[in-house]
Amino acid sequence: MKEIIRGNTHSFLLFIIFGLSMYSTAMSVAFMIGLRDIVPVFQFFKEGIIFTVLIINLFSLRKKPRFHLIDYLILFFLIYTTVYAFLPIGEQSLVNRLIALKSTSFFVIVYFAGRFSDPTKIYITKYFNYIMLLTIAAGAVICLEVLFNQHLQTITGYAEYSYYFFNFEPSGSYGLSWTFESEGGFKRFASFFANPLENAGATLIALAVIGALYTKDDNKFKPDLTGILALAASFACITFAISRAPFVSYFLVIYIYALLTKKKYITHTIHLGFAAVALYFIWIISSFEDKASGIAEVVINTLNFSNPSSIGHVVEWIQGIDSMVSNPFGLGLGTSGRVGGSLGDTTGGENQYIIIGVQAGVLVLLCYMTAYISLIRTSLRWLPMLRGRERKVCMFLLLFKIALFIPLLTSEVESSSYISYMNWFFSGLFISIVMQYKKNQEVSYAH
Repeated sequence: MKEIIRGNTHSFLLFIIFGLSMYSTAMSVAFMIGLRDIVPVFQFFKEGIIFTVLIINLFSLRKKPRFHLIDYLILFFLIYTTVYAFLPIGEQSLVNRLIALKSTSFFVIVYFAGRFSDPTKIYITKYFNYIMLLTIAAGAVICLEVLFNQHLQTITGYAEYSYYFFNFEPSGSYGLSWTFESEGGFKRFASFFANPLENAGATLIALAVIGALYTKDDNKFKPDLTGILALAASFACITFAISRAPFVSYFLVIYIYALLTKKKYITHTIHLGFAAVALYFIWIISSFEDKASGIAEVVINTLNFSNPSSIGHVVEWIQGIDSMVSNPFGLGLGTSGRVGGSLGDTTGGENQYIIIGVQAGVLVLLCYMTAYISLIRTSLRWLPMLRGRERKVCMFLLLFKIALFIPLLTSEVESSSYISYMNWFFSGLFISIVMQYKKNQEVSYAH
């Protein structure tokens, strides 16, 4: 906070990387050792830092900023959902609607904190290296969890903390929640992240950073020892998280990276690997379906939608889509997602897009999706034109946005502070780079 108040707002990235990644673990430990009265203060601390960064960045502007289409889309999203929070729409109280507003729309504040940051003052390579170190640490923790066959969360007070503050009762075979286990008796590990889903999402951040950090402007990939260790750690984390959507996204990112950098040996390897795996599971399904066990059982039951998790996703999607068709203007904030679940309302709660549409309507959903897709298209268009740190930010954002697209279909990704803040802060920072680049081009043409 001292560094941020001094004007070094980029120090906020330290808090995102090292604070938000282990935020829930730190809060549950604080609760366990008897500091429950100060936990609410720290729960709003991250929002306070973001507002501080945004205000300082706004006052540091020397000229009126030029806005991008994506700026207008995201600002419209915030204004629209804020109006919904204050109007008596839905069955939730004003306080609950405001809590839901924070959960649904706070990413806009994070975006503009990055949007009004000066990219030239941010040492991208340094912060990307910090993410490498964080990933290696997460990999080490998860290996210890696997070695001792024990979730870290069983000794940090996770279940008690979740019940006391979020009204989520312990569930599942391990006294945590169902998200910590998978079909077939497998434990799903989270390292020091909030849950296995956030752990899996964090590996996608790490993978995108590795691709961006170690790829030169000529598309040559040259990782050092830290990069190799981080890549191995990310694979360990995604493997033991046993989260299907992020696992698919993990290899999708590698494939898209290979296409972007024209690395045919990677694409050919993935093609051959995909063909081999497909043939293997076709053989299992056709010959030994009743004997399939372990990971094979998980995959097969996922593909044929026979396991409870897959069925749950489909049911939630159908409920959410039906709700949006019946109520195109939304049911009101707090009627879906994590906040809705804690309040006893779980309409369409397993899909980030549907969660937004159920609460605030189809128009806001289209606004969110247009901004998201526009960020992917813009980064694709600018990647060949950027160099150095600007290219690193562009490639990271492009890979990460693509990586998140599938997990957004199966979970409320925006409820994870670490993933959401990384996503939208760098989205804003990238648009800042684009607008500065356009400005410099116009000055050059004028001369």
